[in-house]
Amino acid sequence: MTLLPLPAFDDNYIWMLHDGRQALVVDPGDEQPVLQALQAHGLQLKAILVTHHHADHVGGVAALRAATDATVYGPAGETMPEPLQRYADGDTLDLLGLHFTVLDVPGHTAGHIAWYCGPHGTASLPPEGAQPAWGGPAPAGADCDGQPLLFCGDTLFSGGCGRLFEGTPAQMLASLDKLAALPGNTRVCCAHEYTLSNLRFARAVEPDNTALQDYSRQCEALRARQLPTLPSTIAVERDINPFLRSRQPAVARAMQARSAAADNDVSVFATLREWKNQFK
Repeated sequence: MTLLPLPAFDDNYIWMLHDGRQALVVDPGDEQPVLQALQAHGLQLKAILVTHHHADHVGGVAALRAATDATVYGPAGETMPEPLQRYADGDTLDLLGLHFTVLDVPGHTAGHIAWYCGPHGTASLPPEGAQPAWGGPAPAGADCDGQPLLFCGDTLFSGGCGRLFEGTPAQMLASLDKLAALPGNTRVCCAHEYTLSNLRFARAVEPDNTALQDYSRQCEALRARQLPTLPSTIAVERDINPFLRSRQPAVARAMQARSAAADNDVSVFATLREWKNQFK
């Protein structure tokens, strides 16, 4: 199985999984990168997975379904522009020999879901140095030993999390706790290349976090070569992502210094998210 990040717009990734014959994609906000990849690799699109209703995640669904007759699967709790098969927390789905479990992760939107694929034999990632900048064709993959995969949309980013457009801080904290409890080797396939800006903020929160400093240097080197910083892993995010670390004493103290109201887990998280909203 091959995993490809298809660049779209300014900073989106549309994730594609394929077995050399059939493919599925996650959150296709634009149909063109998907159609180009299908043609380049001689693939048939069988399924489209959606995490939430925002246009940069669903804008290409109608055209892809018209062109390929792919089945669309998405969140039960959101109004979607296209008909789909609706899935909610705990539901499972088998596609291309892979077993997916749905996780409800409200916060960014009220009905946001994530698609989790457990260990699955052999999967692939693009070899280092092969991925082009936005707009280029995606390369073939390289073995990544079938590690679990998480397609989390705009809930969890590397070094960050999504804005709270519809949900509450309590909801987002619970959603991130759910994702942080997944196996540490889970590949985090989020939908945006926001990593460097997120890490600048993370270093402001935890300036003495050496794991964060090391990861920042790695990601800066990748972006200097126009390579993606994704996928990350759950283990890495536990070590460097302030939104998974809001209960750590250093993070909690930093938030309490910013707001006297930051006196419990949810208010600390809310203060952290508000600081990120304003961070330049």
